[in-house]
Amino acid sequence: MSSAKSPVFSKPFSALLFDMDGTILNSLAAAERVWGDWARSKGLDVEAFMPTMHGSRGVDTISRLGLPGVDPVAEAAEIERAEIDDVEGVVAISGAVAFLKSLPPQSWAIVTSAPILLAKRRMEAAGIPFPEIMVTAEDVSIGKPDPQCYLLGAKKLGVDIADCLVFEDAPAGIQAGEAAGAEVLVITATQMHSVETRHATIASYDEITAKIGNDGKISIVRP
Repeated sequence: MSSAKSPVFSKPFSALLFDMDGTILNSLAAAERVWGDWARSKGLDVEAFMPTMHGSRGVDTISRLGLPGVDPVAEAAEIERAEIDDVEGVVAISGAVAFLKSLPPQSWAIVTSAPILLAKRRMEAAGIPFPEIMVTAEDVSIGKPDPQCYLLGAKKLGVDIADCLVFEDAPAGIQAGEAAGAEVLVITATQMHSVETRHATIASYDEITAKIGNDGKISIVRP
C-alpha cells in the first residue's frame, strides 16, 4: 500500500525514527559477505539462513539458531569486527542524505540493531549525517522485533511514540515499530523479495519530502 490516504501522509509527526541498514543505507553486499562466510563455517544452509539475519541484533540471530558449543556473544563480536573491516559497497539509499539534512536535528533519531561502532562506520562510509540521538544494539536488552528500541528512541527525543513515524525495511523492525505503537513507513530499496505489508511503502527518499509546520511537527509529502 503506497496511497496518500495512508496515515503516514495525512497527519504530522513529532519525530521520525529511522532504522539504518536497508532503510537509510544499503549494506547488503557487505553484510552478506561476512554473514555468508560465518554461516558456511558453521555448516549452515547459507541460502536458507541469510534472510533470517536481517533487521535483528547479531547476538539474537545466533542465539535463535541454538548451535551446540557456540557462544552467541563471542561469535557476534567476531562478526562485528569483520563487518567493521568490510564497508565496501556501503552506500546511502537514494535521497536519504538530503532528506535527513532537511529535518530539524532534535526531531529524528536512528534506531538500529547494529552495535554503535559498526553503525558509525557504515554511516561514515555512506555519508549519512550523524543524529543527536542514536539507539544501538548495546542500548537494549531485547532486540527487534521487541519494541523496546523504538520506545527508547521516542523517550530520548522526549516525544510520545504514538506521535512518531518509524522508517523500516525488514519484518523484525516493522513488527517492532507496530508493537511500539508508531506509524510505519516501509522502504523497499534493498528488498530482494517483496514484503507483504499493510503499511505505506516507498522505494527511495526521492519520493517524499518533509514539511515542517510552525509547531515543529513534520508532515511527509509526496511531491
